[in-house]
Amino acid sequence: MASPGPGGAYSSGSSSLQNSASGSEGDHVMELRKRKRMQSNRESARRSRMRKQQHLEGLSAQVDQLKKENNQITTNIGITTQMYLKVESENEILRVQMAELSNRLQSLNEIINYINSTNNNHNLFQEIHYFNDCGFMEDTWNSPLSINQSIMASADMLMY
Repeated sequence: MASPGPGGAYSSGSSSLQNSASGSEGDHVMELRKRKRMQSNRESARRSRMRKQQHLEGLSAQVDQLKKENNQITTNIGITTQMYLKVESENEILRVQMAELSNRLQSLNEIINYINSTNNNHNLFQEIHYFNDCGFMEDTWNSPLSINQSIMASADMLMY
């Protein structure tokens, strides 16, 4: 039966039909919104997957670059180690040579000190005796130190 409407007037059942029609339009709008939201979510997920894929590709490229750099550094370390060992070996040789030369220098300095102390205590020329070809002792005035003096002879000397 008819029920009173808002103004107290009775209306037929057409309002319930309107409500169901508007309800069906509301359901249709809700369905459209739901589909639109699902489509938007799909697009957002697709963009997110693409960003994730790009990030993963970037990380893979970075890993490759770091591996390459690591290999270069490892190679450089090997070369540097070889050079270090070579230089260390050469340094050891030089240390041994330096020790040997230091010992020689010390010996020569000892000899010089001995000669100098002998010169200071005794006149070296008085200590040294020179011998001629026949084995006779010469005096220091005729020593080989004065051998560079020229000898002059004259015809008068040979007449006697």
